[in-house]
Amino acid sequence: MARIVTIGGAHIDRKGWLSVPHKAGASNPGHWETEAGGGAFNAARNLARLGHQVTLVAPRGGDSAADLVAGAARDAGIEDCPLTFLDRATPSYSAILEPDGNLVTALADMALYDMVPARRLLSSRLRKRLTEADLLLVDSNLPESALSALAETAADIGLPLAVIAVSPAKVVRWRSSLARINCLAMNVAEAAALTGEQAQTPDEWLALLSRTDLRGGLISAGAGPVTAFTAGPSGVRSISLRPPRLHELRDVTGAGDALASGYLDGLLSGGAIEANLIHGIALARLTAGIRGPVRPDLSTDLLAKALQAMPKPAQI
Repeated sequence: MARIVTIGGAHIDRKGWLSVPHKAGASNPGHWETEAGGGAFNAARNLARLGHQVTLVAPRGGDSAADLVAGAARDAGIEDCPLTFLDRATPSYSAILEPDGNLVTALADMALYDMVPARRLLSSRLRKRLTEADLLLVDSNLPESALSALAETAADIGLPLAVIAVSPAKVVRWRSSLARINCLAMNVAEAAALTGEQAQTPDEWLALLSRTDLRGGLISAGAGPVTAFTAGPSGVRSISLRPPRLHELRDVTGAGDALASGYLDGLLSGGAIEANLIHGIALARLTAGIRGPVRPDLSTDLLAKALQAMPKPAQI
């Protein structure tokens, strides 16, 4: 069991499920579902349910939505340490989804995250928790100044730093801190925003990212290949796998966070890079097979059974 401090987004996910395929410019029948979400929070809940000791530090408002987030953290067995802004609304993410779970469009109302100063994050209480942790996991929702301060603090105390990109617009906030990141989980759109260039194959993405100071990461491409890499004194180790076809896609929300969670779970257990990536793929498949950003029934046993039942991903 590892001790993990997770910092970043923990907010409300509103999902509008269409009953029929989307028609632009028309009224589409469907229904809304509301639950807790957020890149950091999704990963935190996954890791807690896989047996790790997780502390969550996340900004939220003084409203009923904050209570929903707190309840979800409690249900997952997370130590919840909110940064509360009583006069503000808790951030939210509203998405419209096709009946098969694919995203039509989304709106992120997350201005509160931009208000968090580095000095409020790096209290003496949090610094103490960081010195006792095995991993710092952060998403890209907070201001660049706060993210840079967290990366610098982690480097100063020798604490491994993992990052969830969240979006192309936000991942660029890490450009000045890439040398301090041990693992950056991103999709190809986020990798393109980070590098300023496009690529078509895993080898091309690795070549582009090798020009940065990034020390390791994950690159996903929807149902396409997933690449994991680590850079060290002896060179770059990498593996690219094509996930087995998922026969029933219910909801893509949270699948990327699950990929990162599974990979980090393997990494914290001392697994080899290929085994860790397969762990991540298995958890992403489990998550995409249900509605919601996390599986409330996730456990080490469930993940082990999924690994046994999953066809082996093809190496590229």
